Amino acid sequence: LIETHVREDHIHLFGFCDALEQQWFNILMKIQGVGAKAALAILSLGSPNDLALAIAAQDKAVFTRADGVGPKLGTRIVTELKDKVASLDLSGGGSVAAATSSGTSAPKSPADNDNIEGALSALVNLGYGRTEAMIALRTAEDDADLQTLIKHGLKELAA
Repeated sequence: LIETHVREDHIHLFGFCDALEQQWFNILMKIQGVGAKAALAILSLGSPNDLALAIAAQDKAVFTRADGVGPKLGTRIVTELKDKVASLDLSGGGSVAAATSSGTSAPKSPADNDNIEGALSALVNLGYGRTEAMIALRTAEDDADLQTLIKHGLKELAA
């Protein structure tokens, strides 16, 4: 699939392996401060599913690893895309639920439960990435207390 950008002084062609990558490229290009170079750098960080998980986890650090993306732009990307990611058709499987490694359950949003937010914060403070910590907590019980959630997250991360 090819995306064509025509400017006054040049024409650029961008090629994509599948429609999902092209869709992500177009979505990223709509964010103020993200140009074609930055959008391609972001897409090179991982699969569209990985990017969706990073957005669901509100992990701006993932995006700042891309060339041309600083902390402010990383925050803007996460903020502007958090509502759009849930509506994307990720690899034909549905929403963010299809992006999880097992495909069986959607990662819990930190806003769903104060204990999950606390456990997520604890795991991040222990040095784990926000996205991987969120994935580790996805199978935890909704009504578990903070200590149980942290233990569960550590077990999942150790596995």
